[in-house]
Amino acid sequence: MVNNILSTENLNLWFGRNYVLKNVNLNVADKNITAVIGPSGCGKSTLLRCFNRMNDLIPETHIEGKVKLLDDDIYTSKMDVTEIRSRIGMVFQKPNPFPKSIYKNVAYGLQIQGKYCKDEINERVEQALKAAWLWEEVKDRLHSPAMALSGGQQQRLCIARALANRPEVLLLDEPTSALDPQSTAKIEELCLELQKSVCILIVTHNIAQAGRISNYTAFMYLGELVEFGHTEKVFTVPQDKRTESYLTGVFG
Repeated sequence: MVNNILSTENLNLWFGRNYVLKNVNLNVADKNITAVIGPSGCGKSTLLRCFNRMNDLIPETHIEGKVKLLDDDIYTSKMDVTEIRSRIGMVFQKPNPFPKSIYKNVAYGLQIQGKYCKDEINERVEQALKAAWLWEEVKDRLHSPAMALSGGQQQRLCIARALANRPEVLLLDEPTSALDPQSTAKIEELCLELQKSVCILIVTHNIAQAGRISNYTAFMYLGELVEFGHTEKVFTVPQDKRTESYLTGVFG
């Protein structure tokens, strides 16, 4: 029995007059990796940002339909956006550590909430860095600048920063596109480990990456969710000609 943690119901989104997401219905399984693939400009990242209301920051955004975290519609007025973003963490395409120390990068989100004592913050920072496979590399220089880390380490630090809030969902927007192959492999291995405790939704241009790490794959094209299912099935016997064309490199 698959437990869905995220879902959309008839989700439509416009940026001004630009109709970006068209009637998207998607269920995302808990403690699994779901990949969202498709050509550039098809709405992948916009869909991802719907799940933690990042599109709210873009002027003239208009959304219709529902986006649910478990039973909560996150777009109702009673929902606290800050709480949503702690429950649904996000990591972006390029590593974006704060210009602070390694420790402060991970602790910052906890500190501004004002509800954790110093000991608990220290414990969460250590746990998050361990979960992101970074602790052994940085434990002796926690107060050194985060910007001095390598690109791959910076991206794992950003993952640790999200994990410090103990989120239910981790959104990854092309998290390895700016990294070298070795760092990419480490992030992929990390995702496979993290899915045991958190739902991962990853947008990727790398079809092979989706095939390697995801349990489910959603294929988007021109703002529509064209196909969704178990990755192996989508990749081997796609039900839609557009999916087959994209996977075989006809376009994309």
